[in-house]
Amino acid sequence: MLMVILDGSIVTVAMPAIQSDLRFSPAGLSWVVNAYLIAFGGLLLLGGRIGDLIGRKRVFLTGTAVFTAASLLAAVATTPATLIAARFFQGVGSAMASAVSLGILVTLFTEPAERSKAIAVFSFTGAAGASIGQVLGGLLTDALSWHWIFLINLPIGLLTFAVALPVLPADRGPGLAAGADVLGALLVTAGLMLGIYTVVEVADYGWTAAHTLGLGAVSILLIALFLVRQATARTPLMPLRILRSRGVAGANLVQLLMVAALFSFQILVALYLRNVLGYDATRTGLAMLPAALAIGAVSLGVSARLSARFGDRAVLLTGLALLTGVLGLLIRVPVHARYLPDLLPVMLLAAGFGLALPALTSLGMSGAKEGEAGLVSGLFNTTQQIGMALGVAVLSTLAASRTDTLLARGRGRAEALTGGYHLAFAVGAGLIVAAFAVAFTVLRPPARKFPAAPRNADPQNAITPEGDDMTMTNIAGVAPR
Repeated sequence: MLMVILDGSIVTVAMPAIQSDLRFSPAGLSWVVNAYLIAFGGLLLLGGRIGDLIGRKRVFLTGTAVFTAASLLAAVATTPATLIAARFFQGVGSAMASAVSLGILVTLFTEPAERSKAIAVFSFTGAAGASIGQVLGGLLTDALSWHWIFLINLPIGLLTFAVALPVLPADRGPGLAAGADVLGALLVTAGLMLGIYTVVEVADYGWTAAHTLGLGAVSILLIALFLVRQATARTPLMPLRILRSRGVAGANLVQLLMVAALFSFQILVALYLRNVLGYDATRTGLAMLPAALAIGAVSLGVSARLSARFGDRAVLLTGLALLTGVLGLLIRVPVHARYLPDLLPVMLLAAGFGLALPALTSLGMSGAKEGEAGLVSGLFNTTQQIGMALGVAVLSTLAASRTDTLLARGRGRAEALTGGYHLAFAVGAGLIVAAFAVAFTVLRPPARKFPAAPRNADPQNAITPEGDDMTMTNIAGVAPR
């Protein structure tokens, strides 16, 4: 996970150098990111299900090998076509490894406290990868060359493979025949890939263009046909019963909103630092480092203990409240901001992500049976990628539109850019508020129901909330059903 997230953030820093060296056109350069996102987001659900059917360890190791080999191909690329192809295969490998990662965790760590700790570490590595990528991308590109941003994946990938091979327990699924819905696989993969492609191309075509509306409609139709197919297939790729779980459905919806909103923090704050305040790539990464440290300290230090004491839902709501404060402060960030009074509080409040993500991940995986853990993991990661793509498309488009309007009114470039970012931050704050509302209502824990005592039963032997049920809870560690 560290390698996958690091790769996603390190590439964005090196894009100008890649464009200059390989002579990418402005439109072609976007495919260095888009080719990866389309393969990654489109194959997560399929990768997770295949992991359940043939073994999650096998899929994880295969994905790690594919990603590592594709990273080497990207590092030695001398033409735009080669680099784009390598990025596509990096996305394929990332999808295979990432899709089953959470499934492996929840099947290895079945005790709630240990599972919370494992998921907290898992979440921390993601935040660490994003921050390391921002700093390391600038350092490697400036000191050596952009080729090294891909070469850095080789030692990590080889070490991951070497450790996972003996450490991860072998698991054997029921085989492809138990869920080999080829038509369903084609429908969902084509629908997701086309949908993500449509969203990432919005910046070039606009929301109301025939290109966007037409391909978007086809994507929705393919996903709808996939759902119909799953309801009628003898061996469905994705049994629809997993969506009946309030925890799974609610957590995925919260994640969609939260990830879309946090694009405005992760990307637009970096753009604000560079385009408005004039920070270089290395200084930008260092400026955002306190956010990563705060997220890491909270996710590793306190999130699991808070979840054990107060429950995942309460911790998630607290994290979302802090993230609302992050974007609320950014709405007021000035054109000539000073780091300590204006930006450092924002970075520290980002600790809310260290609370929200582990708790949300636990809730999202709560309904996963052992034979479907990879599928639920793939679904959770797919929602994350869709949220990210939507955040990029919607918030960047709004920011650019607002900036153009302010420039037309005669505002200076820095002031116009800041005004555009303010609008994106405001919309992001609204998305976080919506995520809070969904988490508060949909993820509400179900009320306990106790059986009524028979009419002629001895009252002293009746089962009451203070009696046998509570004793069962204390001994077994779980509430009676």
